[in-house]
Amino acid sequence: MSIPVEAATATLLIVCPDQRGLVAKFAHFIYANGGNIIHADQHTDFAAGLFLTRIEWQLAGFALSRAQIATEFAALAQPLQADWQVHFSDTVPRLALWVSRQDHCLLDLLWRQQAGELQAEVSLILSNHPDLKTRAEQFAIPFHYLPITPQTKATQEAHQLALLRDHRIDLVVLAKYMQILSPEFVHQFPNIINIHHSFLPAFVGAHPYQQAYHRGVKIIGATAHYITPELDAGPIIEQDVVRVSHRDDTSDLIRKGKDLERVVLARAVRLHLQNRVLVYGNRTVVFA
Repeated sequence: MSIPVEAATATLLIVCPDQRGLVAKFAHFIYANGGNIIHADQHTDFAAGLFLTRIEWQLAGFALSRAQIATEFAALAQPLQADWQVHFSDTVPRLALWVSRQDHCLLDLLWRQQAGELQAEVSLILSNHPDLKTRAEQFAIPFHYLPITPQTKATQEAHQLALLRDHRIDLVVLAKYMQILSPEFVHQFPNIINIHHSFLPAFVGAHPYQQAYHRGVKIIGATAHYITPELDAGPIIEQDVVRVSHRDDTSDLIRKGKDLERVVLARAVRLHLQNRVLVYGNRTVVFA
């Protein structure tokens, strides 16, 4: 679903050392160039001494071209020691969905994308198993099967990076891709969202539902987070939980967990695509 040019917006995500007058300076930049702010949100992390904000405004009637926005705002941001990004609502990101054998998160994302819930193009599906090739064919999306062994991991990751370049991928979504990415891969392509079938930081690694069952927990959860070189330790975007009881066995936990995984991953991907997530350090501010 495309956005009409006249309805397109620009969004600034900014993090900088906290100081007086920041809201006024950023708002004035948009006002002075004829912009109309339609959404603005902010947060101050007093412990870190940081100010974080998301500002969205209409591009219709704005005096600066898209290229000029970056140049002009850089002059304002530099003396403030600000890290910032600018995004445009009519830019359609290109996604790669990575899977192994389970299809519940894959199908959920594909259905949502086709229904117009996710403003993105799914450009390829990649797997370390051939099982879900028919799913990709149902949606007419290129499928790439790259099996991974300890001996072939480095070579296959080089192939994966080449595919991401060839398809001009903006974001990788690990929709139950049951492989650990190497730190070298993550350094070269850091824009990756993962769904972890646990309420992190509890029950990290493999088989969290079995761990939860043996621990006798009363809630189970799912966590969507950005990938970092450290396993299951990246900045968290979205989480949710569901209650379980002593009557639930491991299969019940897995069934309920799959429902959570679908919803939590979809929320995280949508928030990312809407440019509502600002990462700083190993934390996030989510302007939902």
